[in-house]
Amino acid sequence: MVLAQLGGSISRAIQQMSNATIIDEKVLNDCLNEITRALLQSDVQFKLVRDMQTNIKKIVNLDDLAAGHNKRKIIQQAIFNELCKMLDPGKPSFTPKKGKPSVIMFVGLQGSGKTTTCTKYAYYHQKKGWKPALVCADTFRAGAFDQLKQNATKAKIPFYGSYTESDPVRIAVEGVETFKKENCDLIIVDTSGRHKQEAALFEEMRQVSEATKPDLVIFVMDSSIGQAAFDQAQAFKQSVSVGAVIVTKMDGHAKGGGALSAVAATKSPVIFIGTGEHMDEFEVFDVKPFVSRLLGMGDWSGFMDKIHEVVPMDQQPELLQKLSEGNFTLRIMYEQFQNILKMGPIGQVFSMLPGFSAELMPKGREKESQAKIKQLDSSNPKLMNDSRIMRIARGSGRQVREVMEMMEEYKRLAKIWSKMKGLKIPKKGEMSALSRNMNAQHMSKVLPQQMLKQIGGVGGLQSLMKQMGSAKDMMGMFGGGDN
Repeated sequence: MVLAQLGGSISRAIQQMSNATIIDEKVLNDCLNEITRALLQSDVQFKLVRDMQTNIKKIVNLDDLAAGHNKRKIIQQAIFNELCKMLDPGKPSFTPKKGKPSVIMFVGLQGSGKTTTCTKYAYYHQKKGWKPALVCADTFRAGAFDQLKQNATKAKIPFYGSYTESDPVRIAVEGVETFKKENCDLIIVDTSGRHKQEAALFEEMRQVSEATKPDLVIFVMDSSIGQAAFDQAQAFKQSVSVGAVIVTKMDGHAKGGGALSAVAATKSPVIFIGTGEHMDEFEVFDVKPFVSRLLGMGDWSGFMDKIHEVVPMDQQPELLQKLSEGNFTLRIMYEQFQNILKMGPIGQVFSMLPGFSAELMPKGREKESQAKIKQLDSSNPKLMNDSRIMRIARGSGRQVREVMEMMEEYKRLAKIWSKMKGLKIPKKGEMSALSRNMNAQHMSKVLPQQMLKQIGGVGGLQSLMKQMGSAKDMMGMFGGGDN
């Protein structure tokens, strides 16, 4: 996504500052000027950028910092906090509850990706256990119902609409009543959009809102408008009670940062961002993890959540057993790489890992990497010889060099896996209790001694746990923790 460029620029500025032998006023100013330039290029409002720079200088007074203070860390933390403040509206959004019917109304201008976003929102919640349904109350745009019907059918989500009824209010009311009777707990109403903000659009929105009494009104906005998002979001808020915003097309425009900061200035929480056309190119927007990923610091908790989503609970004990035995086959490598693909776009997943910049995975390379993973073979590596490698290359339509590269990757991972031999597996029922009470001392008893020694003993393990997050996340690495 284009925000990777913004994140890369800010990360480089912080890295250059960290590499300086002495942190003085010039080094700090150079760092802040680079960050300012990157934010302005992303169309963030000048006043917001200026205020951020002023606040950081107030916090980081180099003259007042006594010797022994970690100036680099203080500056990094100040930058992180100010970026969070810039993107945080300071108020939470309504959260639907499973089992209790919630009506969610989507509004926005035509061309913002509103209808596609309705389906993405429904699909996301369906995967989490909700029972969503879609209602097409857009009678203005030709083909709107066909588009929603096609998207909903593909995602296996029930839908309601009409080719003959022209009254959007009537369709919305009938659709909501129908799905309430069917015990759907997330009823999503897609409303009409226009090419520009006109009185007729706002009047229709008000009528649909009054008739369906939505629990949440979500405003869908195209990120390409940048800081103009402020005026657009304000105009919609004055017509209907907008409770949350979804920013779309974050993968294709350099003004994404400007759009996010402008929306935050209206005190409307951004709850999701759209990062592509596909159903899974849709991310929860949480300010701190987002800024953390933007700065290349990762989002370990989000990464572990994704692992729990794609690795079935019944497969986790088997994986643990193989891990403890130190057995690593191409089949295991293939299965785990397939799990990575299920986690979503590979650049999005890897940006959750500390030290990985999304800038390192351009859009074209991302597709190439996913294609390589899909081509992995599950042969027995011990039986590999030149003739077998050539036969596999011919059979899979790949070059011999690519098969050999895959084997080298396998050998590297197998070496790491072998170090896990001797991992002590907690008995059934002990995992959740262990994850709740886990500290470095407990963890040191579970890990193989060879691995513990490489980490740097209990002290090194303690530092690693602080970097990676909570104990629950650490246990999640080994298939444990509460889901």
